[in-house]
Amino acid sequence: MRSDLAIAQAANKTPILKLAPAKADIPEDALEPFGRYKAKLSLDYIRSLQNRPNGKLILVTAISPTPAGEGKTTTTVGLGDALNHIGKRAMICLREPSLGPVFGMKGGAAGGGMAQVVPMEDINLHFTGDFNAIALANNLLAALIDNHIHHGNKLQFDVRRITWRRVVDLNDRALRQIVVGLGGTANGFPREDHFDIVVASEVMAIFCLVNNLQDLKERLGDIVVGHSLSGKPIRARDLQAQGAMAALLKEALAPNIVQTLENNLALVHGGPFANIAHGCNSVLATSTALKLADYVVTEAGFGADLGAEKFLDIKCRKAGLTPSAVVLVATVRALKYHGGVEVKDVGVENLKALRAGLVNLERHIHNIQHNFGLPCVVAINHRTEDTPAEIALLKSTAAALGVEVVLAEHWAKGGPGAADLAHAVVKLCEQPNHFKFLYEDDASLLEKVGTIAIKTYGADGISCDAKVRAQFAQLEADGYGHLPVCIAKTQYSFSSDAKLRGAPSGHTLVIREVRLAAGAGFVVVVCGDIMTMPGLPVIPAANGIDINENGEITGLS
Repeated sequence: MRSDLAIAQAANKTPILKLAPAKADIPEDALEPFGRYKAKLSLDYIRSLQNRPNGKLILVTAISPTPAGEGKTTTTVGLGDALNHIGKRAMICLREPSLGPVFGMKGGAAGGGMAQVVPMEDINLHFTGDFNAIALANNLLAALIDNHIHHGNKLQFDVRRITWRRVVDLNDRALRQIVVGLGGTANGFPREDHFDIVVASEVMAIFCLVNNLQDLKERLGDIVVGHSLSGKPIRARDLQAQGAMAALLKEALAPNIVQTLENNLALVHGGPFANIAHGCNSVLATSTALKLADYVVTEAGFGADLGAEKFLDIKCRKAGLTPSAVVLVATVRALKYHGGVEVKDVGVENLKALRAGLVNLERHIHNIQHNFGLPCVVAINHRTEDTPAEIALLKSTAAALGVEVVLAEHWAKGGPGAADLAHAVVKLCEQPNHFKFLYEDDASLLEKVGTIAIKTYGADGISCDAKVRAQFAQLEADGYGHLPVCIAKTQYSFSSDAKLRGAPSGHTLVIREVRLAAGAGFVVVVCGDIMTMPGLPVIPAANGIDINENGEITGLS
């Protein structure tokens, strides 16, 4: 069996300067090529599209992720190819992979098998430099803060209350808590500091939510970086940082355009994680694709309780988007894992475990249909060991909930293998749409968190100490109570305990920390033991990645 990398390296790619005009009537002068097979789409051209009508927006999400695998990105790519295969004008929008998981435990994020975006190596390694630009802008602001303090501290920073963190696009647990400014007076004032991974940076969130350069600059200026000795918030604009930060991000803000194995167009841009950020590709990429295609397929990170909830309650709320349909991805293997079977045994037929694990799927279906009012189809990312009895059980369970289950074979067969799914999605897009947000803007911040915990996670309620409650109260007093909330928690469970599989109920969502993302326009609520700087596993994926004397990369998955 060929690896994903081998399949991608053997792809028959079309030069992007030929493909984009042929597939979407994009003029060649609107493309800034990065080599032969990837390019950026000019912001001037994007502005010229504003009066065009929007296509249909399809969200691909999944059950709670497991070590057995689900294949959400693969399904997103396969569905996009399948829609084109059945004669529809479709485009996909994906997030850019972070080097943290690429070199860590998860691996790359360009799809798999016969449903991939290419050039796979470039997309997974550096790509067009967007993440580097985001890290530089973030860390420039950090440097300006310490420089300001060193040169007299006119703004009267309380060094104990600086909230802005440095970032790096790698999993490096040793940087979670550090001390900066050591080495004498020439190096500034010593203070405790922290590193996050780039995808957790507020700059990344802002980057993925803005509409243009001016919007970017304004939002960067709104970032609250700390507080003064008198308790007054200090913003990036107080340091006159927003202009230089926006300059660093100017080129990165243009969406990246690449292709699938079947030579269909894909926009790959931005990449906040869904467990520690809002988990969606950029608004610019999504809104642009909606002007260029009749059907746009996009994904939201991890399970529907995280990625889909934030996509709908944050991205759609802020960008004025309304999805036409939702595809919920599952595998028989993963559902059996949720039913209590260990990974080594999920390839064996086990209807009892599957029946037990289906509660996870059922809750996600309920959330999509009832909490958000959206039509939904379940896509089973097919594997050869799936048995007819298991598929029949899945279909009958979903049918009782009024949802169709479609067996999709895009991993093995590409677009033709997901043609049935494409037809089901087209049909869903024509159904009445009753989209609604989970909570209203005028609810209190605690009420918003409680609504998500109870309605989406199945919790009995939330819990936080007096310090956290005081933080919520202060945020509302400062005028931030209308903002949506972005919950940072484990992706592996509906609860904040990664070990609770299936669909746990009656638990309590424990809030550990609250962070204001004023520029992005949401409040981050950190729950459980979630880390905004992940660590590497015992055997990192980096150990298997290599390059030979011919410059060919190996071991990338």
